[in-house]
Amino acid sequence: MSQRTVAVIGAGLMGSGIAQESAVNGWNVILRDVSDEALARGVAGIEKSLAKFTEKGKIAQADAEAALSRITTTTDLAAAAPAEIVVEAIFENVQVKQELFVALDSIVANDAVLASNTSAIPITTIASATKYPERVVGAHFFSPVPMMKLCELIRGYKTSDEALARTREYAEGIGKTCIVVERDVAGFVTTRLIAALSNEAIALVESGVATAEDVDIACKLGFGHAMGPLATADLTGNDILMHATENIYADTRDSKFAAPELLQRMVIAGDLGRKSGKGFYDYQ
Repeated sequence: MSQRTVAVIGAGLMGSGIAQESAVNGWNVILRDVSDEALARGVAGIEKSLAKFTEKGKIAQADAEAALSRITTTTDLAAAAPAEIVVEAIFENVQVKQELFVALDSIVANDAVLASNTSAIPITTIASATKYPERVVGAHFFSPVPMMKLCELIRGYKTSDEALARTREYAEGIGKTCIVVERDVAGFVTTRLIAALSNEAIALVESGVATAEDVDIACKLGFGHAMGPLATADLTGNDILMHATENIYADTRDSKFAAPELLQRMVIAGDLGRKSGKGFYDYQ
């Protein structure tokens, strides 16, 4: 197994999942967030996930303990300095991401790869704030990361072949199957597809054509989807979906990516899905 170092910025569901998969597959992980509380939640999530895998016999207890020992937590961004690849998994906000990448630019080595887990923001937009845009690449993982096998790699306008190849090697090395987005369009492949489907599904519910449950059943039984688009929105967060569609719409001005009024009102009201206890379905 490799003993290389990856820094994961953001200890939320995505970041902790990326950290877990990296550690399980032999990487030394620097997990960074802005507060000790966020880091504690992230590590607790990793411990709970690994415990489930050990209970099911998918990973040995000793291997789970070894993976945990490879994860170091910190609130200091400068601790990312030794990493040869950095994976950013923070909130979907262009300015915040750009500020983070500017800071990382002066912290890590010049040959380190800077990867963003953004689901919709063009990589070129993030990279444009840095001194070395050729080393910035998209690495879009899927939640829950330990279960989902796909990683969408995105080439920014100036992303080098080497940065893309090294990111692919890393992602495949932690068990992911990669697709490559060769042209940096907002939303890439997967988010554009799910955003268009989700927006139409919400519009059908909004206009009274069908219930959320029946729309989801149609997608599962008619198209073979494992989960309907509205249940998926609740799982990932309706706020996350809205921000993703807004980012794509801002870049394309394509009306099919405009967030439906129902989605906007739900987010304002706090009906974010599973994490709030209510979304298109009730989880309380």
